[in-house]
Amino acid sequence: MLVLNADQSNKFFVFIKGLAEPLALFFPGLFHTGSADFDIILDYGLAAIFWLIVSGFVARVVAR
Repeated sequence: MLVLNADQSNKFFVFIKGLAEPLALFFPGLFHTGSADFDIILDYGLAAIFWLIVSGFVARVVAR
C-alpha cells in the first residue's frame, strides 16, 4: 500500500500495517537498494515467501 501511495491515516491502512510489521520479522530494512519502493517489495516479498515455505512445511507435518 505504501508503494501505491495509500493514505497513511486511513484505518484500513493502519490495520494492514499493524498486521504486516510483526509478520515481516527481521526482513524490513534487510536490503537497501536505493529505491524505497523496491526495498519495500523486496523486504516484505521475502517475508511472504518465508511464511509460504514455513506454512507448507507445517501443513506437511500436520498431514502425517
